[in-house]
Amino acid sequence: MDVHISLDGRRDLSGQIYRQLRAAILEGRLRPEDALPPTRELARHLAVARNTVSVAYERLTGEGYLTSRVGSGTFVSEAGTPAHAVTPASALRPRPIWDSVQPWPSRDAAPVTYDFRVGVPDTALFPHATWRRMLANEQHGYGNPVGHKGLRSAIARHIGVSRAVRTGPGDIVITSGIQQALDLICRVMLEPGGRIAVEDPGYPPAHLLFRSLGADVVRVPVDDEGLCVDALPHNARIVYVTPSHQFPLGVSMSLRRRTALLDWARRHEALVIEDDYDTEFRFGGRPIEPLQNLDTSGHVVYVGSFSKTMLPSLRIGFLVAPAPLRRALRTAKYVSDWAGPMGTQAALARFIDDGLFARHIRRMRREYQARHDLLAAALPDRLRLVPSAAGLHLTALADADAEEAAERMRTAGVGIMTLAECSRSGSAGHGLVFGYGAISPTEIAKGLELVRRCLP
Repeated sequence: MDVHISLDGRRDLSGQIYRQLRAAILEGRLRPEDALPPTRELARHLAVARNTVSVAYERLTGEGYLTSRVGSGTFVSEAGTPAHAVTPASALRPRPIWDSVQPWPSRDAAPVTYDFRVGVPDTALFPHATWRRMLANEQHGYGNPVGHKGLRSAIARHIGVSRAVRTGPGDIVITSGIQQALDLICRVMLEPGGRIAVEDPGYPPAHLLFRSLGADVVRVPVDDEGLCVDALPHNARIVYVTPSHQFPLGVSMSLRRRTALLDWARRHEALVIEDDYDTEFRFGGRPIEPLQNLDTSGHVVYVGSFSKTMLPSLRIGFLVAPAPLRRALRTAKYVSDWAGPMGTQAALARFIDDGLFARHIRRMRREYQARHDLLAAALPDRLRLVPSAAGLHLTALADADAEEAAERMRTAGVGIMTLAECSRSGSAGHGLVFGYGAISPTEIAKGLELVRRCLP
């Protein structure tokens, strides 16, 4: 591999090479079994005599940092490297907010036997071969920061038909998932210390983002009609809601509450962020009309993504901007993320336009409904199901402490989330949140039997 070495002057050149290679090994930049350039090649690259490099290599070999193999070359030695990379000391410190922001549980946590974790679709059922062929046909350079034109048009048509969202290609900004959409909106709308109202319980990654941006995050209770609009603080600049399938309870916001929220936003000149994260998968009841469709005064930004409908690794989302915010949101996307993966966006546009996305949604809706119904019917008697007819998870309330039971479940190999993880105030009570996107029907019953044994 190429090794960066910077020589200063013409004195002690061998010593300079030795010290810089030694530092690279100790700091973990050069790892065990990494091959170093041949002495002749490195000498030519540094414009020094070959013997100058050889002396440095011999010194490092003698101290155990390198090992030479006849006919193979020179390699970093396992014995000469530290267990962990050395980080130089520094007086730099992050903003204090980062001491209190704790990441949500990682998807890279210990593997589980029964995966009830939320927000994970079944990637095994995705048409990977078709998708790879589409990607292979798309080669693009930098594009428009707001996203591929064809994809913006395809999304506008799709959500216009399937969700009754009133929009056109010019209203849409393509993002790296919903999280980036939320970040852009806050960049445009939020002053330092500005107040954001969020649902309690609610979606932790969004709350963490808002806090990291210096927002004053106020938690507003949720009941069986959705967000309690009467409890909104009068000076909230932004209200973040999941009205079609409240996260994590799963209830839908009633028409009365949706109308009240829009009226409140108009009177207080506030922005409503409508996160429609997984209602492509609706299994019963009447479709829920989006806030964006009901909004007549331009106070709603509608956000969505393809992480749950297609692949989490796709990292493509979008926002639908009201007219007064379009220019600022486009500019915010430009300054924060120049341009997204145009080839992937072009392939997704074709996937939607050719009807493959709609076909995939229909197939997955049937599959997820079967899992939804199976899970709802087989829940242990000690848990009370919160009715829900959409999405990829169900919430069940418990009388006793669910947090200790969840720890026992995790130890036994069950991936599970508690209601308390979504509510810092504790007002949501005790409960468990069961995702069913990543667990097969045959494993649901086995996993629930293990859950039953872990409950108090």
